[in-house]
Amino acid sequence: MTALDKYVRLESGGLWRADTDAQRRDVVISFGDATLVISDGAGRPIAHWSLPAITRQNPGERPAVFAPDDEASEAVEIADDLMIDAIEEVRKALAKARPKPGKLRHWITGGIIVATLALAVFWLPGALTRQTLAVVPLTKRMEIGATMLGHIQTQTGAVCREPRAIEAAARLAQRLWGLETPTQIVVVPQLAQGAVAIPGEIVLLDYAVLQVSDDPAVAAGFLLAAHAARVDADPLEAVLHRAGLGTTFRLLTTGEIPSDILQTNAEAIVGGAAPLADTDRLLQVFNGAEVPPAPYVATMGARGQIVPDFDVGAASQGGSPTIMEDSDWVSLQNICNV
Repeated sequence: MTALDKYVRLESGGLWRADTDAQRRDVVISFGDATLVISDGAGRPIAHWSLPAITRQNPGERPAVFAPDDEASEAVEIADDLMIDAIEEVRKALAKARPKPGKLRHWITGGIIVATLALAVFWLPGALTRQTLAVVPLTKRMEIGATMLGHIQTQTGAVCREPRAIEAAARLAQRLWGLETPTQIVVVPQLAQGAVAIPGEIVLLDYAVLQVSDDPAVAAGFLLAAHAARVDADPLEAVLHRAGLGTTFRLLTTGEIPSDILQTNAEAIVGGAAPLADTDRLLQVFNGAEVPPAPYVATMGARGQIVPDFDVGAASQGGSPTIMEDSDWVSLQNICNV
């Protein structure tokens, strides 16, 4: 995206609040890969906002107030004119990139899609779904995931947003999946599956998992298992399978999924069983992250959930590195106590 490339190294200060009742704090604003990155004074990411989903709360006024979605429970205030103009330019570029009815390219795209649909019906039923999944960018997946998360909260309770715990969750994500991971750990008050991945590199975690044991390996195990299951069961693919061919076709042609479809899928995710990763892959994931699986397996059994069929003694032989610092672990355990 040319507009984003111009500002990739741009940074500015700002005032960020995690929710409407939270105290504002000084942060550093910068552009990431299709995201707006909000970091603390030490350069540690606090939040990643999807650029296509960002909204301006006070058009034409300065300082500018931006939010990651229409609900605007979380917000950042920016006084730097260059950063404000940069965000607005990127938002306008994204809006212009969306298909607009009545244009010649609309008819060209329509003709291509009709041919694609006919091929999908007569050649292979899953062809259209695979093609759609292959071309949907991360920014769109993040936008879909953010919308689904809004619907999910009506079933699980509002996302827990204690600022220090959010920072701890971000460091845990880096510990499990690498420093450059786009994956966000989101804690909700009640989630029967323990943990589940949704579109947009979001892994939901049940608050009760943080309370069941003082060993962070339990929570890490649930997160690793949910993240690993994405390889065999793409969360967006599950959405399209439930919604049907019409929704898949609409996503491919317009880049949109109706909100009521996402709401139905959100209810299905909360009420259904969490996908399970292949046993061999799950063992490799635990070994790769250097997390002992025994605490996770024991907790799965105690919760009455399906226990992975692998030899926990064969994983993570020898000593394992620290999963979380004690202060981070205590903060994360208290993420919903605000």
